Order: sequence, then C-alpha cells, then structure tokens
Amino acid sequence: MDIYNLTTVTQFILIGLSDLPEVRHPLFVVFAIIYQVTLVRNGTILLAIGTEKRLHTPMYYFLVNLSLLDIFCPSATVPKMLQNLLTEQQSISFLGCALQLYFLVALAGTEVFLLVVMAYDRYVAICFPLCYMLIMTKVHYVQLTAGTWAARFFNSLLHTVSTFHLSFCKSNRVNQYYCDIPPVMALSCSSTYVAEMLVLVVGGILGISAFLTTFISYIYIISTILKIQSVEGKHKAFSTCVSHLIMVCLFYGTAIFTYIRYSSTQHSPARDRLISMLYGVITPMLNPMIYSLKNMEVKEALRRLLCHRQCLKQL
Repeated sequence: MDIYNLTTVTQFILIGLSDLPEVRHPLFVVFAIIYQVTLVRNGTILLAIGTEKRLHTPMYYFLVNLSLLDIFCPSATVPKMLQNLLTEQQSISFLGCALQLYFLVALAGTEVFLLVVMAYDRYVAICFPLCYMLIMTKVHYVQLTAGTWAARFFNSLLHTVSTFHLSFCKSNRVNQYYCDIPPVMALSCSSTYVAEMLVLVVGGILGISAFLTTFISYIYIISTILKIQSVEGKHKAFSTCVSHLIMVCLFYGTAIFTYIRYSSTQHSPARDRLISMLYGVITPMLNPMIYSLKNMEVKEALRRLLCHRQCLKQL
C-alpha cells in the first residue's frame, strides 16, 4: 500500500451502544446508578477499614488496594460511555483512546495479580498460621503490592505503545464502548503480527501463571482446612478466605464468559458489548458487597461507621 494514501487518524469513534438508540437513555440511567453505587460501596469499604485500627492487617491492606482498583477501573471507561449515551457524540481523541487503553489494561492486569497476592496471603495464614506474622511483615506486603502495580503498569505501557505505533487507515470506528487492544488493532492497515504476539505471549504467560498460582493456592488451602478436626475450626478457617474465593470465581467467571462469547462465531455485536460490561462494570460493584456480607469484621466496622455518622447527625 502506498504510504501517501494513508490517512492520519486523529480521533476514533466508539460504536458503543449506538445501534440501540431506543434504549440509549434508559441505559444511561442504569449505568449511572451502577457507577454511583460502585463508588459509594468501595468508598465506604475504604473509609471503614481506614477508621478501624483493628483492620490494619495485610488482608485488609490488600482489600483497600482492591477497592481502589474497583473505583479506578470503571472510572477509565464508564464516564466516557455515559457522556456518549447522553450526548450521542461517540468521538474520542487519539491520545484519549491511548490513555484509556493504557489505564484500563494496567488496572485490569493489576487486579488479576492482586487477587493472586490475596490468595498467597490466605495460603500463608491458613497453611502456616504460626509463621504468618513473620512472613507477612509490613515491608513484605507493601513490596508485593507495589511490585504488582508497577509491573502491570509497565506491561500496559508495552501493549499501548505496540498498539498505537501501528498505522490506521481502514476505519476509525472502534467496535466497543471503550478503547481496547483487539478492536483498536482491528483498524490497523499495517502488520499487527508483533503486537498480536506480544498480547498472546506476554498476556498468556502472565494470565495462565496468575490463574494457576491462585488455583494451586486454594488446593493447599482447602486441603489444610479439611485436615482440621473440629467443625468450628474448619468454619473459622474457611470464613477467612470465602469472600476472596467468591471474588476470584466472579472475576474469572465473568472474564471467561465474556471472551468465550466474544470469540463465538454466532454473536450479536451489540449483545456482546452489553455482556462485556459484566467484566468491567458489574464486578467492581459486587466486590464490596461480597466482602461486607461474608466478612464479620468488615460488617462490624461498617456498623460502627454508620452508627458514628448517625450520632454526629443527632448532635
């Protein structure tokens, strides 16, 4: 192809849900409410843990990071989606698309590996309870968390540079409500082999290793719990990891369902975009509810926080 015939793309058009105009405003209301609930629930978890000194432990330190991710991740995509639903203007600048992709990939990847770190924390707590405080020192869990954030943001930089280094001339219409690697890469008129291999190899290795580490950790955890003689001991041990286990199942379940559905030969693009919202919008809203319902210490902290606020209002 003649290089002089290439047109420089300065902005992209996010298709989003534009082919469902009759439900545009109802969807705006629904997702605006979901986004607000997500912010309030995760913000409440942060406030409850921050004000309750008894919860200043590694497990809740990791939960704070998870709540931050559940605020940041939908914030990378939902505000723009709401703007598009309300104004019917689907455009996003080239730089805005690159930044959205960068932060989305970085934050989603960080959440994957934070779940791994949380699984490791539960593995040490249940399988080596006497050594827990020696292993999970403040320095250690800060290093684990900082390493997770730094590694995934660097990894996202590689994917973002490799994707937006491509030449775009086929179209500027992104078949999704946010900028993601596959739909943006599909618009390229240059070879995408290197970028695709980077996603396949790096993403595959990191994703599979994260899944296997979490899976193997829970095999050891469940095996250790089953060896406990008393029913009360089993219940107490299992209660410390059940919330995290539910979140892992929810995260991987929605992700697998989304991408299997996306790769299906028989699919509706609009329906697939709606399903993809399970992964990026619904899960962050449900995570704090799972922890607040299944974890007694968090429930007590939330109860004290609410009682404290009510007492202040009465003064």
